[in-house]
Amino acid sequence: MVKDRILVVDDELSMREFISILLEREGYEVLTAADAVTALSRLNASDIDLVISDVQMPGLNGLELLARIKETTPETAVLLITAYSTAEQAVEAMKLGAYDYLSKPFKVDEIKILVHNALEKRQLKRENKQLREKAGVCEGYGGIVGTSQRMKEVFNLIRKVSESQSTVLISGESGTGKELAARAIHEGSSRKNKPFVAVNCGAIPENLIESELFGHVKGAFTGAVGERAGLFEQANGGTVFLDEIGELPLSMQTRLLRVIQERELRRVGSSVTKKVNIRLLAASNRDIEIQVKEGSFREDLYYRINVVQLVMPPLRERAEDIPLLVEHLVRKHTGTGGIVTSEALKAMMAYTFPGNVRELENIIERSLVFDRERITLDSLPQQIRGAIRRFDLNTSVDIPDEGIELEPALENIEKQYLLKALEKTGGSKTRAAELLGMTFRSYRYKLSKFGLATDGD
Repeated sequence: MVKDRILVVDDELSMREFISILLEREGYEVLTAADAVTALSRLNASDIDLVISDVQMPGLNGLELLARIKETTPETAVLLITAYSTAEQAVEAMKLGAYDYLSKPFKVDEIKILVHNALEKRQLKRENKQLREKAGVCEGYGGIVGTSQRMKEVFNLIRKVSESQSTVLISGESGTGKELAARAIHEGSSRKNKPFVAVNCGAIPENLIESELFGHVKGAFTGAVGERAGLFEQANGGTVFLDEIGELPLSMQTRLLRVIQERELRRVGSSVTKKVNIRLLAASNRDIEIQVKEGSFREDLYYRINVVQLVMPPLRERAEDIPLLVEHLVRKHTGTGGIVTSEALKAMMAYTFPGNVRELENIIERSLVFDRERITLDSLPQQIRGAIRRFDLNTSVDIPDEGIELEPALENIEKQYLLKALEKTGGSKTRAAELLGMTFRSYRYKLSKFGLATDGD
């Protein structure tokens, strides 16, 4: 096993010897230097994991040595020690990148803990860097993070449809990034300098949605004290993104169809027709084809919005993107980045994430509340800690000589788990979903998909 290598820099021989003996007993390899110039020479000649340096030294002082180290080998951790501690010095040391700042006299246990933590943090940074390199250099496209084959296919389709004016239906489970995909299409199109207007059709009350989309004239209804342009007019020249389009009432679907076909509209209470130049993008986490069969969605509108279909894959189908997503989300919520242990990453990669990227972001943000610098297995919710115990890569499988069809085989396994959970919970779908780490909605959808639906909760 390779020992961590520590360089102790102090102009006092007794202090160098004391720290060296202390750390060698802890199992570290220790080098020493009496001044900063010698220390820099040692750093050039050897791979040093941690530098412990006095601040007050002849020639270059500890702060100047710290600055030089961060310029040449920024991954090297630095711990400063001084007998003349001031608040200004401590602030300056942390700004320059010191791991910590210790005042003399210090307790033996105190320096042991600081050294252990500093080296652990360096190792975790190294592991995170390796995971990033393994995941790939490119993070993604248009603000969507991912380098998996599934996401490369998504990015390729986004590039193609961005160059056209066709209506696109973006489908996928909740939290998969449908609005991000819509924005990426807009930003890659000739309309990118015009408005992008996003509308959540399920969030607007039914009695207000007509006015929101098409606008109204003064006196059109109680409370209409003046004229107002609707969202379609506000987006003129740009793109309208209708999220959860499956929630639109049938009456609004009829009016929307006219806007798509004729590129014109009338405000509520007006007889005047206005031309609009918009591109329409739509999204839904519901199966619109089923809605068409049920009669809750117009078939002619479905064909109008589904000129091109873009499917956003669930996170469980691109688990290899999770390390990259985690790093991106940690940076987003800390501003600088942080450390995620390999055990925590393995657990997240084993979890099914029924809430997809939105759920992952919630978990990252919540974990960082407890520790702004690192996420460990203990930081994660119980359902994720349990996932790594259920996830066994050594599970034996057998393939017959004549081969198998993988998709039907996987579907059969999935069916068995769905039914076993239902049996185990006495028919309660809510509790069965919890057992499988799924949302109730996802569990019910799976039952319906495989023709296993039953009455009950």
